Amino acid sequence: MVSGAAAQPAVQRSVLVAFSAGCGITVGNVYLCQPLLHEMAVSFGVTEQAAGLVAVASQAGYVLGILFILPLADAIDPRRLLRVLLLLTTLSLVGAAFAPTISALALASLAFGTTTVVPQLLIPFTSGLVEPRHRGRVIGALQTGLVLGILLTRTASGGVAEMSGSWRAPYMVAALLTGGLFLLLPQLMPQRPRQPGGLGYFALMRSLASLLAIRPLRLSMVLGFCVFGAFSAFWATLAFHLSSPAFALGPAAIGLFGLYGAPGALLSPMAGRLSDRYGAFWVNVASLVFVMVAFVLAGWLGAISLLALILAVNFLDFGLQSGQVANQTRILTVGDGIRARINTVYMVATYGGGAFGSLAGAFAWTVAGWKGVCGLSLGLVLTACITLALMRSANEPA
Repeated sequence: MVSGAAAQPAVQRSVLVAFSAGCGITVGNVYLCQPLLHEMAVSFGVTEQAAGLVAVASQAGYVLGILFILPLADAIDPRRLLRVLLLLTTLSLVGAAFAPTISALALASLAFGTTTVVPQLLIPFTSGLVEPRHRGRVIGALQTGLVLGILLTRTASGGVAEMSGSWRAPYMVAALLTGGLFLLLPQLMPQRPRQPGGLGYFALMRSLASLLAIRPLRLSMVLGFCVFGAFSAFWATLAFHLSSPAFALGPAAIGLFGLYGAPGALLSPMAGRLSDRYGAFWVNVASLVFVMVAFVLAGWLGAISLLALILAVNFLDFGLQSGQVANQTRILTVGDGIRARINTVYMVATYGGGAFGSLAGAFAWTVAGWKGVCGLSLGLVLTACITLALMRSANEPA
């Protein structure tokens, strides 16, 4: 890995674009199911809450992959790790497409969720190739691809399902795209020289706990857990809300909500530049304000108005994206040689929040409907606000 002092200030634009697209395609695998949950419930003859477990399984698998696979990037050639991950993801997506039961689909989702952690490999790897003063911009560019993948996957998934008449077709399309990445991305990654005396796997895993002593990392973990948990609760139940009698939309129309939120995601490079110039704290403050406005709007007018929901999606996507850029800019400047593990700990917290939000959101929907989901999400965001204020007042690095 190139050290911060010796790194060059730029990565080739074509490589950055390819890595950004790779982030979007692979992370999108985790969210394929969200506009399809109602159709899955009907297809398998199960409740909507049971179908919601497919979303929980894919996000829980993502957390497991980040925790147990990603630390290897600090010790072995990232190109070899990338090849293995992309191959296993492709095979698991094919398995999901042919799943005979909801339980088999959940298991396949857990499997490809575990191996589709490519974005969390590419982001710390690429950030180590640039000078610290450019790091926020590069992270912002890769996060643009990641968030667009999350959003546009829903649109594409819903559209493919409606055109084909089956929720299974999007999984086959995703398998083809991931297979294409298997042929392309590893060729673009510079080979890292083998480091003598590197840590073994179990030593890498044991070292994760010691990273919790890094105070900026703890702050980013709490913010990531809360905000992504709120984001996931919203998106894991939006299909139920939009397919309810209040709107009665089909999967293609539901999937378009990912496209409606794309403008917010496209602003992430600005968040990276602002993090480089003013620091992560103020970008976090702005992001939390936008997210809170999103949930107030969604819970108040979004119960009856599609326009209000579209506005809320844009506020939410911009708030999430800018906060993620700030959080990763804060932690990936800590040091060389441990970036993959620092990102591991942070992303476990963030996607742990996502899995919690999906599960809690499904429960809130069952108990209290759409307003219950938005209330749960607001509570998580308020927790993030309190944490940021307390750590700032305690003079902790923010």
